[in-house]
Amino acid sequence: MTPERETPSRERTPSGTRERTPSGATAAGRPRTRLDQPRSPRRRLLPEWDPEAFGRLSERIARFLGTGRFIVWMTVVIIAWVLWNIFAPGPLRFDNYPFIFLTLMLSLQASYAAPLILLAQNRQDDRDRVNLEQDRKQNERSIADTEYLTREIASLRIGLGEVATRDWIRSELQDLMKELEARQHDGHVTFPTERSDRPSGRDVEDR
Repeated sequence: MTPERETPSRERTPSGTRERTPSGATAAGRPRTRLDQPRSPRRRLLPEWDPEAFGRLSERIARFLGTGRFIVWMTVVIIAWVLWNIFAPGPLRFDNYPFIFLTLMLSLQASYAAPLILLAQNRQDDRDRVNLEQDRKQNERSIADTEYLTREIASLRIGLGEVATRDWIRSELQDLMKELEARQHDGHVTFPTERSDRPSGRDVEDR
C-alpha cells in the first residue's frame, strides 16, 4: 500500500476559501540564511577594544611603574597629600586623619597596577617564546649547513687523496733519475719506453 499524500486543508473564511500553509521544515515563511554572504555582526553588550593597542598601553604603564621616576612622584604626592590634610585650614582639608581616601586611592592603584604588569609580562613571555622558536629553527638550519659542509670537505679530502701532487711527481722523477744513473754506471743504459704508473694531468704540466 502506498501512503497517501497529505493535502493542505482548506478553511472557510468570510471572504471565501483559502489554503492553509504547511508547518514544519518546509514552511515558506521561515527566513533562510545564505551561505554565500557573510553573517551580519552581532551586537555586543561589552565594549570592544583593540587588544594590541591595549597591550601596548599596558606595557607602557608597566614600564613606567618599574622606574625610579614613578617612585619619586608617588612619594612627593603622598607627602604633599598628608601635609595638606594636616596643616591646611579646616574647610580646605578633603581627607582628614587617618587618611581613608588616600588609602583607597593607593589600593585602587595597586589593584590596577597588578593586572597591567601581568599583562605586560604575558606579552613579553609570548615574544620570548617566538624568539626562542626562531632561534631554534636558526640553530637547526646552522647545524644542517655545518653537516653539509663537513660532508663536502670530507669528499674533497678523499678526492684530493687520489690526485697526484707535485711532491709525489718530484719524488718519482728523482727515483727515475737515480735508476738511470745507476744503469749508466753499470755500462748499459736502457730508457724505459712507458711507465704505467706515471701520472698525467695538470700537476705534470706545472712541473
